[in-house]
Amino acid sequence: MNRPDFGRFVQLLAREQFRLAEACLLIAQDAYPGLDVDAYLGRIERMAEQVRARIPADAFAEQRVAALNHYLFEDLGLSGNAGDYYDPRNSYLNEVIDRRRGIPITLSVLYIEVGRRIGLALQGVSFPGHFLVSLKVRRGRLVIDPFSGGEPVGEVELRERLRPVLPAGQAVDSIEPWIQPATPRQIIARVLRNLKSIYLERRELERALAVMNRTVMVHPESGEALRDRGLAYQALDCFRPALADLQGYLRRVPDAPDALEIRARLVELRRAADRLN
Repeated sequence: MNRPDFGRFVQLLAREQFRLAEACLLIAQDAYPGLDVDAYLGRIERMAEQVRARIPADAFAEQRVAALNHYLFEDLGLSGNAGDYYDPRNSYLNEVIDRRRGIPITLSVLYIEVGRRIGLALQGVSFPGHFLVSLKVRRGRLVIDPFSGGEPVGEVELRERLRPVLPAGQAVDSIEPWIQPATPRQIIARVLRNLKSIYLERRELERALAVMNRTVMVHPESGEALRDRGLAYQALDCFRPALADLQGYLRRVPDAPDALEIRARLVELRRAADRLN
Protein backbone atom coordinates (compact mmCIF):
# COMPACT_ATOMS: atom_id res chain seq x y z
CA MET A 1 0.00 0.00 0.00
CA ASN A 2 1.39 3.41 -0.96
CA ARG A 3 2.08 5.89 1.80
CA PRO A 4 0.91 9.53 1.71
CA ASP A 5 3.41 11.84 0.02
CA PHE A 6 4.16 14.16 2.95
CA GLY A 7 7.27 15.53 1.25
CA ARG A 8 5.25 16.77 -1.71
CA PHE A 9 2.73 18.35 0.66
CA VAL A 10 5.44 20.20 2.59
CA GLN A 11 7.08 21.40 -0.63
CA LEU A 12 3.72 22.69 -1.82
CA LEU A 13 3.19 24.62 1.41
CA ALA A 14 6.58 26.29 1.05
CA ARG A 15 5.09 28.39 -1.76
CA GLU A 16 2.87 31.39 -1.18
CA GLN A 17 0.63 30.36 -4.07
CA PHE A 18 -0.06 26.72 -4.89
CA ARG A 19 -2.68 24.59 -6.57
CA LEU A 20 -5.56 24.01 -4.20
CA ALA A 21 -6.57 20.79 -5.93
CA GLU A 22 -3.12 19.30 -5.51
CA ALA A 23 -3.06 20.13 -1.80
CA CYS A 24 -6.56 18.72 -1.27
CA LEU A 25 -5.72 15.51 -3.11
CA LEU A 26 -2.56 15.07 -1.04
CA ILE A 27 -4.68 15.44 2.10
CA ALA A 28 -7.00 12.76 0.72
CA GLN A 29 -4.07 10.31 0.62
CA ASP A 30 -4.47 9.92 4.39
CA ALA A 31 -7.86 8.27 3.85
CA TYR A 32 -7.01 6.79 0.43
CA PRO A 33 -3.33 5.75 0.58
CA GLY A 34 -3.23 4.51 -3.00
CA LEU A 35 -4.66 7.72 -4.41
CA ASP A 36 -3.00 8.86 -7.66
CA VAL A 37 -2.89 12.64 -7.22
CA ASP A 38 -1.64 13.33 -10.74
CA ALA A 39 -4.38 11.22 -12.31
CA TYR A 40 -7.04 13.34 -10.59
CA LEU A 41 -5.26 16.54 -11.59
CA GLY A 42 -5.41 15.22 -15.15
CA ARG A 43 -9.16 14.73 -14.79
CA ILE A 44 -9.54 18.35 -13.69
CA GLU A 45 -7.55 19.47 -16.71
CA ARG A 46 -9.83 17.46 -18.99
CA MET A 47 -12.86 19.11 -17.39
CA ALA A 48 -11.35 22.49 -18.26
CA GLU A 49 -10.72 21.32 -21.82
CA GLN A 50 -14.40 20.48 -22.16
CA VAL A 51 -15.40 23.98 -21.06
CA ARG A 52 -12.76 25.73 -23.19
CA ALA A 53 -14.12 23.98 -26.27
CA ARG A 54 -17.49 25.68 -25.70
CA ILE A 55 -16.38 29.29 -25.43
CA PRO A 56 -14.72 31.68 -27.88
CA ALA A 57 -11.18 32.75 -27.10
CA ASP A 58 -12.35 36.35 -26.53
CA ALA A 59 -15.27 35.42 -24.26
CA PHE A 60 -15.77 37.85 -21.38
CA ALA A 61 -15.84 36.71 -17.77
CA GLU A 62 -19.60 36.34 -17.43
CA GLN A 63 -19.72 34.11 -20.51
CA ARG A 64 -17.00 31.91 -19.09
CA VAL A 65 -18.85 31.65 -15.76
CA ALA A 66 -22.05 30.65 -17.56
CA ALA A 67 -20.22 27.95 -19.53
CA LEU A 68 -18.48 26.69 -16.39
CA ASN A 69 -21.76 26.51 -14.48
CA HIS A 70 -23.52 24.67 -17.27
CA TYR A 71 -20.77 22.08 -17.57
CA LEU A 72 -20.21 21.44 -13.85
CA PHE A 73 -23.76 21.58 -12.55
CA GLU A 74 -25.86 20.50 -15.52
CA ASP A 75 -23.66 18.24 -17.61
CA LEU A 76 -21.72 16.63 -14.74
CA GLY A 77 -24.50 16.98 -12.19
CA LEU A 78 -22.22 18.35 -9.49
CA SER A 79 -24.23 19.36 -6.41
CA GLY A 80 -24.10 20.09 -2.71
CA ASN A 81 -24.71 17.09 -0.49
CA ALA A 82 -27.23 18.71 1.82
CA GLY A 83 -28.76 15.34 2.74
CA ASP A 84 -25.55 13.93 4.23
CA TYR A 85 -23.52 17.07 4.81
CA TYR A 86 -21.13 15.62 7.41
CA ASP A 87 -20.15 12.53 5.45
CA PRO A 88 -16.32 12.85 5.44
CA ARG A 89 -16.27 11.89 1.76
CA ASN A 90 -17.66 15.35 1.02
CA SER A 91 -14.36 16.83 2.25
CA TYR A 92 -12.08 14.72 0.05
CA LEU A 93 -11.65 16.14 -3.44
CA ASN A 94 -11.25 12.73 -5.12
CA GLU A 95 -14.63 11.68 -3.74
CA VAL A 96 -16.20 14.95 -4.84
CA ILE A 97 -14.94 14.34 -8.37
CA ASP A 98 -16.06 10.69 -8.36
CA ARG A 99 -19.40 11.06 -6.60
CA ARG A 100 -20.15 14.60 -7.81
CA ARG A 101 -21.27 15.58 -4.33
CA GLY A 102 -19.57 17.84 -1.86
CA ILE A 103 -19.73 20.64 0.67
CA PRO A 104 -19.19 24.35 -0.05
CA ILE A 105 -15.42 24.37 0.31
CA THR A 106 -14.59 21.30 -1.76
CA LEU A 107 -17.07 22.26 -4.47
CA SER A 108 -15.49 25.71 -4.44
CA VAL A 109 -11.99 24.27 -4.78
CA LEU A 110 -13.05 22.28 -7.84
CA TYR A 111 -14.89 25.30 -9.24
CA ILE A 112 -11.83 27.52 -8.76
CA GLU A 113 -9.43 24.99 -10.26
CA VAL A 114 -11.48 24.37 -13.39
CA GLY A 115 -12.34 28.07 -13.68
CA ARG A 116 -8.73 29.22 -13.51
CA ARG A 117 -7.86 26.83 -16.31
CA ILE A 118 -10.39 28.56 -18.58
CA GLY A 119 -9.13 32.05 -17.80
CA LEU A 120 -11.18 33.05 -14.74
CA ALA A 121 -9.22 34.65 -11.89
CA LEU A 122 -11.43 33.06 -9.24
CA GLN A 123 -10.70 33.49 -5.54
CA GLY A 124 -11.94 31.57 -2.52
CA VAL A 125 -13.92 33.49 0.11
CA SER A 126 -13.80 32.13 3.63
CA PHE A 127 -17.27 33.42 4.43
CA PRO A 128 -18.55 32.47 7.91
CA GLY A 129 -20.39 29.16 7.83
CA HIS A 130 -20.40 28.72 4.07
CA PHE A 131 -17.41 28.96 1.73
CA LEU A 132 -17.91 31.00 -1.45
CA VAL A 133 -16.05 32.07 -4.59
CA SER A 134 -15.51 35.58 -5.92
CA LEU A 135 -14.50 37.07 -9.25
CA LYS A 136 -13.69 40.65 -10.21
CA VAL A 137 -15.75 41.69 -13.21
CA ARG A 138 -16.19 44.95 -15.10
CA ARG A 139 -18.98 46.12 -12.83
CA GLY A 140 -17.40 45.14 -9.53
CA ARG A 141 -17.21 41.76 -7.81
CA LEU A 142 -19.29 38.67 -8.50
CA VAL A 143 -19.83 36.34 -5.54
CA ILE A 144 -20.71 32.76 -6.48
CA ASP A 145 -22.04 29.84 -4.45
CA PRO A 146 -20.92 26.49 -5.97
CA PHE A 147 -22.92 24.61 -3.31
CA SER A 148 -26.05 26.11 -4.89
CA GLY A 149 -25.15 25.35 -8.49
CA GLY A 150 -22.98 28.39 -9.12
CA GLU A 151 -25.72 30.88 -8.25
CA PRO A 152 -24.61 34.50 -7.74
CA VAL A 153 -25.06 35.83 -4.22
CA GLY A 154 -26.01 39.51 -3.89
CA GLU A 155 -25.16 41.88 -1.06
CA VAL A 156 -28.60 41.64 0.53
CA GLU A 157 -28.35 37.86 0.76
CA LEU A 158 -24.77 38.02 2.04
CA ARG A 159 -25.93 40.29 4.86
CA GLU A 160 -28.73 37.84 5.66
CA ARG A 161 -26.25 34.97 5.77
CA LEU A 162 -24.10 36.90 8.22
CA ARG A 163 -26.95 37.54 10.63
CA PRO A 164 -26.99 34.10 12.35
CA VAL A 165 -23.21 34.02 12.90
CA LEU A 166 -22.78 37.52 14.35
CA PRO A 167 -23.58 38.65 17.91
CA ALA A 168 -27.15 39.88 18.26
CA GLY A 169 -27.49 43.48 17.22
CA GLN A 170 -24.09 43.76 15.55
CA ALA A 171 -24.38 45.87 12.43
CA VAL A 172 -22.53 45.19 9.18
CA ASP A 173 -21.34 48.56 7.87
CA SER A 174 -19.74 47.06 4.77
CA ILE A 175 -19.80 43.59 3.28
CA GLU A 176 -16.33 44.01 1.77
CA PRO A 177 -14.29 42.77 4.77
CA TRP A 178 -16.31 39.55 4.72
CA ILE A 179 -15.66 38.71 1.07
CA GLN A 180 -11.92 39.31 0.86
CA PRO A 181 -9.97 36.55 -0.94
CA ALA A 182 -8.59 33.78 1.25
CA THR A 183 -5.03 32.59 0.74
CA PRO A 184 -4.40 29.01 -0.38
CA ARG A 185 -3.02 28.21 3.08
CA GLN A 186 -6.16 29.58 4.74
CA ILE A 187 -8.35 27.52 2.44
CA ILE A 188 -6.46 24.30 3.14
CA ALA A 189 -6.57 25.03 6.87
CA ARG A 190 -10.37 25.31 6.63
CA VAL A 191 -10.61 22.00 4.77
CA LEU A 192 -8.63 20.40 7.59
CA ARG A 193 -10.75 22.03 10.31
CA ASN A 194 -13.87 20.57 8.72
CA LEU A 195 -12.36 17.08 8.61
CA LYS A 196 -11.03 17.32 12.16
CA SER A 197 -14.45 18.34 13.46
CA ILE A 198 -16.16 15.50 11.60
CA TYR A 199 -13.77 12.81 12.85
CA LEU A 200 -13.79 14.06 16.44
CA GLU A 201 -17.58 14.08 16.41
CA ARG A 202 -17.52 10.49 15.12
CA ARG A 203 -14.84 9.60 17.69
CA GLU A 204 -12.55 8.32 14.94
CA LEU A 205 -9.43 9.51 16.73
CA GLU A 206 -6.84 7.92 14.48
CA ARG A 207 -8.34 9.61 11.43
CA ALA A 208 -8.59 12.88 13.35
CA LEU A 209 -4.91 12.54 14.29
CA ALA A 210 -3.93 12.19 10.61
CA VAL A 211 -5.79 15.43 9.90
CA MET A 212 -4.08 17.15 12.84
CA ASN A 213 -0.67 16.09 11.51
CA ARG A 214 -1.52 17.96 8.31
CA THR A 215 -2.68 20.99 10.32
CA VAL A 216 0.68 21.16 12.08
CA MET A 217 2.35 21.12 8.63
CA VAL A 218 0.10 23.96 7.46
CA HIS A 219 0.61 26.01 10.64
CA PRO A 220 3.91 24.84 12.17
CA GLU A 221 4.01 27.96 14.36
CA SER A 222 0.62 27.30 15.95
CA GLY A 223 0.61 26.33 19.60
CA GLU A 224 -3.06 25.40 19.40
CA ALA A 225 -2.39 22.91 16.61
CA LEU A 226 0.23 21.22 18.81
CA ARG A 227 -2.13 21.18 21.78
CA ASP A 228 -4.96 19.58 19.85
CA ARG A 229 -2.66 16.93 18.40
CA GLY A 230 -1.16 16.28 21.83
CA LEU A 231 -4.61 15.71 23.32
CA ALA A 232 -5.41 13.29 20.52
CA TYR A 233 -2.17 11.42 21.16
CA GLN A 234 -3.03 11.21 24.85
CA ALA A 235 -6.50 9.84 24.09
CA LEU A 236 -4.80 7.16 21.98
CA ASP A 237 -2.34 6.34 24.80
CA CYS A 238 0.62 7.61 22.76
CA PHE A 239 2.19 9.15 25.83
CA ARG A 240 5.56 10.36 24.57
CA PRO A 241 4.27 12.16 21.46
CA ALA A 242 1.52 13.68 23.61
CA LEU A 243 4.11 14.87 26.10
CA ALA A 244 6.23 16.46 23.37
CA ASP A 245 3.28 18.28 21.80
CA LEU A 246 1.81 19.60 25.03
CA GLN A 247 5.22 20.79 26.23
CA GLY A 248 5.64 22.53 22.88
CA TYR A 249 2.24 24.17 23.32
CA LEU A 250 3.16 25.65 26.70
CA ARG A 251 6.50 26.88 25.39
CA ARG A 252 4.68 28.77 22.67
CA VAL A 253 1.70 29.92 24.75
CA PRO A 254 2.93 29.99 28.39
CA ASP A 255 0.00 32.14 29.54
CA ALA A 256 -2.67 30.09 27.77
CA PRO A 257 -6.08 30.06 29.50
CA ASP A 258 -5.84 26.26 29.81
CA ALA A 259 -2.21 26.24 31.00
CA LEU A 260 -3.07 24.78 34.43
CA GLU A 261 -5.06 21.94 32.88
CA ILE A 262 -2.27 21.18 30.40
CA ARG A 263 0.36 21.17 33.16
CA ALA A 264 -1.75 18.65 35.09
CA ARG A 265 -1.92 16.48 31.97
CA LEU A 266 1.85 16.71 31.61
CA VAL A 267 2.28 15.26 35.11
CA GLU A 268 0.04 12.33 34.17
CA LEU A 269 1.85 11.82 30.89
CA ARG A 270 5.30 11.81 32.50
CA ARG A 271 4.15 9.11 34.92
CA ALA A 272 2.63 7.09 32.10
CA ALA A 273 5.77 7.47 29.95
CA ASP A 274 7.98 6.43 32.88
CA ARG A 275 5.97 3.23 33.29
CA LEU A 276 6.87 2.32 29.71
CA ASN A 277 10.61 2.33 30.52
